[in-house]
Amino acid sequence: MDPQFEKHLLATRRHLLGGMAGGIGGIALSELLGGNRRASADPMAAKEPAFPARAKRMIVIHLTGSPPHLDLYDHKPELVKRSGEDCPAEAIAGKKFAFTSGTPKLLGTPRSWVRCGESGMELSDAIPNLHRVADKLCLVKSMFTDQFNHAPAELMVYTGSPRAGRPSLGSWATYGLGSENANLPGFVVLISSGVMPNGGTGSFGSGFLPSVYQGVQCRSKGDPVLYVSDPPGMDRTLRRKSLDALRDLNELQAKEFGNPETLTRIAQYELAYRMQDSVPEVMDISREPQRVLEAYGAKPGQSSLANNCLLARRLVEQGVRFVHLFDWGWDFHGTSPSEDIRDGLTQKGATFDKPAAALIEDLEQRGLLDDTLILCTGEFGRTPFREGRTASSSVLGRDHYPDCYSVWMAGGGVKGGLSYGQSDELGFKAASDQVHIHDLQATILHLLGFDHTKLTYRFQGRDFRLTDVHGHVMKALIS
Repeated sequence: MDPQFEKHLLATRRHLLGGMAGGIGGIALSELLGGNRRASADPMAAKEPAFPARAKRMIVIHLTGSPPHLDLYDHKPELVKRSGEDCPAEAIAGKKFAFTSGTPKLLGTPRSWVRCGESGMELSDAIPNLHRVADKLCLVKSMFTDQFNHAPAELMVYTGSPRAGRPSLGSWATYGLGSENANLPGFVVLISSGVMPNGGTGSFGSGFLPSVYQGVQCRSKGDPVLYVSDPPGMDRTLRRKSLDALRDLNELQAKEFGNPETLTRIAQYELAYRMQDSVPEVMDISREPQRVLEAYGAKPGQSSLANNCLLARRLVEQGVRFVHLFDWGWDFHGTSPSEDIRDGLTQKGATFDKPAAALIEDLEQRGLLDDTLILCTGEFGRTPFREGRTASSSVLGRDHYPDCYSVWMAGGGVKGGLSYGQSDELGFKAASDQVHIHDLQATILHLLGFDHTKLTYRFQGRDFRLTDVHGHVMKALIS
């Protein structure tokens, strides 16, 4: 039997309607949208949110390993007073911890604390540069999650599920909003400290969304993007001819089979070609004035969180929709001096709080803070007691803890100078205004202009969303 005849013979009504939706409907949609970036040809074309957004773009600073929030953001004088005592039995009964068993000892913070800004927000001496921007911070001290191991907890934060395979927050944002710059990725990932996120590429992957929405990993040292540069012997003219030939072949395949991933492939090839010119320029921080480099603590040619915070500002300034920074080294178990909540935290904090504060101030000076949302978080919190393996050591550390921790946001429509929620007097659970990770996700999508229950993608017969079947918008956080 002729293969083409067999194909048409086996076609169903679903194939017919699907083809019509992608053909006649696509043409009509293109005519309605107009412009040079046709929606049918470019899935990353800028889109309007469902309702007026408070934030047009977002920067996430993920402190991989999860910082000790009780030594940074949540002062517990009663815990300090009772440090060294046995944990109350009711606080740990029936709970599992990553590296602790039996009855651990309470651990009060050795840090000193300061009330900062007009709001009087209380912050520790480990993050002195954040003190001056306290009135810009929206500090949530009653977060909780369902996971206590790194990889599933990190995936939970960014995909709404502890299992790999779901789209990440940045992918949902670009799926809903597209990108404002045709020459740069809509979703950029920058990694410092030399280690991939705990959730691997799943923490910035597109899951079952078209792959054009996945995060593009860029580097502040070496080639900005791997495999984008032309190989030896290929100039720009030859590259253009080869891409034109690939586009023609892919368009024939798209017309025949209607697979959306074929259009994604065309868009990605074209973006990679444009990125050869645009990315090296935007990633070159040596173009910045010396005073800006000093404010961030950035050093051109190096790989650091300071460089990446500055790059985040440069990228959003050029229309990149979502920038995700991952910084390794915040897993303060106390297994080495670098993980001690005293000197170790002071040293690690210095690599973070200066560029983070500079980012907030720089965005504000450029008129970008009001519509740029910044989130700083780990995957969970740390225990109010000593970690089991290091309980008899001279090094002070804490175990993983999902039941109560702190995150902060700034800009993008959140209330500055707000400390929201309270943990109990020892820091074991939220005493008021609990915020689940799905609530945080729902609030972020709301600030970006979406109802989290309606930003969905159909996969395997079900409409999936970032918040799964959970989540409430925390309106008290919104200005």
